[in-house]
Amino acid sequence: MKNNIFKLTVSQLKEIALLLQSRIETGLREDNTEIQCIPTYVYPTEKPLEGEALVLDLGGTNYRVAVVEFTPEGTVIHPNDGWKKDLSIMKQQGYTRAELFKELTDPICATKHDNEMPIGYCFSYPAESLPGGDARLLRWTKGVNIQEMIGQPIGQPLLEELNAHCSNRFSGIHVINDTVASLFAGLTDRSYDAYIGLIVGTGTNMATFIRSDKISKLPDEQKQQHNLVPVNLESGNFNPPYLTLIDDTVDAFSDSKGRQRFEKAVSGMYLGDILKAVFPFNEFEEKFDAQKLTTIMSYPDLHKRKYVQVARWIYKRSAQLVAASLAGLISLLVSHHPEIKRVCLIAEGSLFWSENRKGKNYQQIVMEELQAILLSLDIHEVEVHIKQMENANLVGTAIAAKS
Repeated sequence: MKNNIFKLTVSQLKEIALLLQSRIETGLREDNTEIQCIPTYVYPTEKPLEGEALVLDLGGTNYRVAVVEFTPEGTVIHPNDGWKKDLSIMKQQGYTRAELFKELTDPICATKHDNEMPIGYCFSYPAESLPGGDARLLRWTKGVNIQEMIGQPIGQPLLEELNAHCSNRFSGIHVINDTVASLFAGLTDRSYDAYIGLIVGTGTNMATFIRSDKISKLPDEQKQQHNLVPVNLESGNFNPPYLTLIDDTVDAFSDSKGRQRFEKAVSGMYLGDILKAVFPFNEFEEKFDAQKLTTIMSYPDLHKRKYVQVARWIYKRSAQLVAASLAGLISLLVSHHPEIKRVCLIAEGSLFWSENRKGKNYQQIVMEELQAILLSLDIHEVEVHIKQMENANLVGTAIAAKS
């Protein structure tokens, strides 16, 4: 491929940002839209946190369990980084809820504690938040498809299973998305005007706090009780302009044709598929993700020049699209709060923090492109601070459990 079909100009990125902003505004008014803007009915407490919470973190392929303790001296996680388990088995055809619950509950029942604890459940799939803190599964992504769980509550059935079979007792459960968990983790520093949670790993998504009076579809009771509402955008389903025929091919061969178009152009699960679609008659490993794509860039002498070149194009476009999505969201927040000057961005995901040994790292590209897009949008005075927080998911989910 001689010409870079993945190249995007600042003008095009600005157009993408403004379209995303418009799609978010629609999602704040209506249900079942391209950008769903799912309100989360878990509101972080402003009181000092104390005591313990059990935290569950179910991602695309990994599962973690930890006890998070809030003390006057700081936050302590037992064990460090949580107890981890590979749950790639979830992607197997015919996998059932009973099988999943057994995988989830076994390590929880093995934990020992003296007091009844609340549970925070970081559930990294599209789910509708329910009053009281539970959530209802909307659909599976990332190759998982346990049909019997779609449309059903996520937290309460698991809580009942745990209290029925574990010697430990649990007082309640709050379910949040991984982006909302990252968003909450940012609140450990209250000095910012606005907060964004961002995931760019196996999948991609954003979350932020939106003024309740700007969410037309929000029940009046929630508007009256809370000024700021955590909103899980489900931005991976955005369908941006300037995608290519290669992207159409990747979409056509995916298990979610027509959906998650932004995610398929950006996230780690799909970047390898894009490269393979460019070279359909070449031999690549069946599992060829973003990690292998970045390896090609980092060690160019070990790979064909054409692979290295296209890998760099795909990597850069992914970062540019993330920058455009952030610019669109920041533009929306500034339109709601013109006084916003400092934005805290808690960024999670292996792709976002990946390294390119022979060029700019991903997060560096995102920052440079974001600044250029914000300037093109006449947003000059907003500072965006990107933070990498250790165990942000666990800390943010523990905050949800104690809220």
